[in-house]
Amino acid sequence: MKTNKLLLYSCLSITLFGSCKKFLNKNPDNRTQINTIDKLKQLVGTAYPQADYLTFAETASDNAEDKGSGDINDYLTAYYFWNDYPNNDANTAISYWNGCYTAIAAANQALESIKENNFGADADPYKGEALVCRAYAEHMLSIFFAKPYVNGGDNSSPGVPYPVTPETTLLGKYTRGTVQSTYDSIEADLTEGMKLLSANAYDVPKYHFTPAAAHAFAARFYLFKGEWQKVIDQVAQIIPSGDIKDNLRQWTSVFKPLSPQDFNNAFTKTDVKATLLMNSSYSTYQRVYTTPEYGYGSTLSNMFLSGGNCIGKALDNKVFNYGLPNYTTYKWKEYFYYATANTGYPYLPMILFTVDEALLNRAEAYAQLGQFDLALQDLNTFYSVRMSYYNPINDAVTFSKIMAYYSISDEKEGVIRAILDAKKAEFLQEGLRWLDIVRTGITVRHNVIDSRGVETFIELKPDDPRRLFQLPEEAKLAGLELNPR
Repeated sequence: MKTNKLLLYSCLSITLFGSCKKFLNKNPDNRTQINTIDKLKQLVGTAYPQADYLTFAETASDNAEDKGSGDINDYLTAYYFWNDYPNNDANTAISYWNGCYTAIAAANQALESIKENNFGADADPYKGEALVCRAYAEHMLSIFFAKPYVNGGDNSSPGVPYPVTPETTLLGKYTRGTVQSTYDSIEADLTEGMKLLSANAYDVPKYHFTPAAAHAFAARFYLFKGEWQKVIDQVAQIIPSGDIKDNLRQWTSVFKPLSPQDFNNAFTKTDVKATLLMNSSYSTYQRVYTTPEYGYGSTLSNMFLSGGNCIGKALDNKVFNYGLPNYTTYKWKEYFYYATANTGYPYLPMILFTVDEALLNRAEAYAQLGQFDLALQDLNTFYSVRMSYYNPINDAVTFSKIMAYYSISDEKEGVIRAILDAKKAEFLQEGLRWLDIVRTGITVRHNVIDSRGVETFIELKPDDPRRLFQLPEEAKLAGLELNPR
């Protein structure tokens, strides 16, 4: 069943509410029978976007290239050339828009139910989770569909709708507000919600916003706001013991020795200490990104070689191929959920937050504050578990290596570029590169190979309106203005 793209609140496809058709046929006052803590817990567990951003974010970023041949897919082609794709197929921007607002609907229903029932303190962790989930979905929407926040600048451009109550009509009217109002609401939800969270309220904590995962989200949020000290403060609370290194992805000692299949099984397991938050998302990403013409190819694979970083040593990150030039990180293991004996849908256990991202976010915050020694210390901690036989004396990232590698003299610019490049390689095929592209104004350059084999290049510059993905066309009927083109 496809959800109506017109709805900001898609029907909740969970057993508590039954099918979409039945849900809409009910009196709105009868749909909120969340009258026990157990039902509340189940509802809040659906307040995460059950759609992925991997496909469109990776394809639009500089983590994709024209390989000159391969499978042609309409939405991959559209995103590679930064064109709008108007349908809500799986893996698309509009599918993610719908998924985020479905998650927000669940969060709002949970918060409303808490108000209506005398749950007491037992509901606090789930109230906190609902608030942080709403903040997370809204922040992701703002990243993809609105302009980035500018610290001390003009944030009056359109934001994204921020509903805070359950929907009671099929075709409600909404406003986008501004980037400033969107960020203010996100921060309010995040701040209030984090105070209520518990690490012990869930059977599988990695699929919920625990305090550690929420601090990682807060660190990312404040990085987008340009509030550097808050980034540092939030990261410090993720691992209170301060033992960051042992909680990073252990590429050299754990992942590197694994066979492709064993690695594919292990990467998204809940026992990976570096993983702070996971989410099951409807996605065919691992299928469509096997042999596409526009995707991860030979040129990009060089980022893991000795010349791909300022240290000058190869990384132990896994690189596989489906036959050259079709490369893959093979991070995502597809599962299949059977709704009936013969029908269902594929999904991926997506990783949303990690200790690794938080560490590099802190490194950038240090660099922005001019605390370069601490920034390099974090960057070297990161690389120390990604290079075989890493030697802290000979292999450490230094100013001289950075300046030589990037041929620049500005220390701040050099350190930040080194950090962003480390993130680009580490989170390849995880969708996070697009976040840094929009946040820091990176120009994206794509090659284009024509039928004669002639290669040219196109660019997406910081002021290009196509950096904002387009809202569903039908959103205009809900009173929303589309992004300019």
